[in-house]
Amino acid sequence: MPGFQLLNTIDNNMLSLADVRGDAGTLLMFICNHCPYVVHIQDGLSALGKDYANADIGIVAISANDATSHPQDGPEKMRDTAAANDYPFPYLYDETQEVAHAYCAACTPDFFLLDRQDRLVYRGQFDASRPGTDIPVSGEDLRRAMDSLLAGAAIDEKQIPSIGCNIKWKAG
Repeated sequence: MPGFQLLNTIDNNMLSLADVRGDAGTLLMFICNHCPYVVHIQDGLSALGKDYANADIGIVAISANDATSHPQDGPEKMRDTAAANDYPFPYLYDETQEVAHAYCAACTPDFFLLDRQDRLVYRGQFDASRPGTDIPVSGEDLRRAMDSLLAGAAIDEKQIPSIGCNIKWKAG
């Protein structure tokens, strides 16, 4: 999987994949500020980040939406969202959208769990909860994959794709 060098909206520093990689692997979460599917799981994302803060999986969120057409997804608003939700992980801005294209990210949220060799081992949903349903947000599908990775166990090949808003690509 490709690396990156992206702006961390929380502290205005540039971060690379090497900066966020954990000893066991890395979780890349393509999210944004306005998508109702992401808004629905924001507390769950924060809880996941806190629960795995001392685990050997690096966690990073990336917004790749075009801030020209969707200014609410730009770096300043990302900083506000990260603070309001107490995100314990970097929230990076992919202004050029090169990283989202390289990973073939399709929607927000879209989760990519990489092993220690940066091989994709999980690309699926956070959990079965959706806006307007009575299913509580738990992150159980993603947590199961992360726990398996940490334990050195096989990750279930049955992975339900994430559902959300399409990434807002730049014209041209």
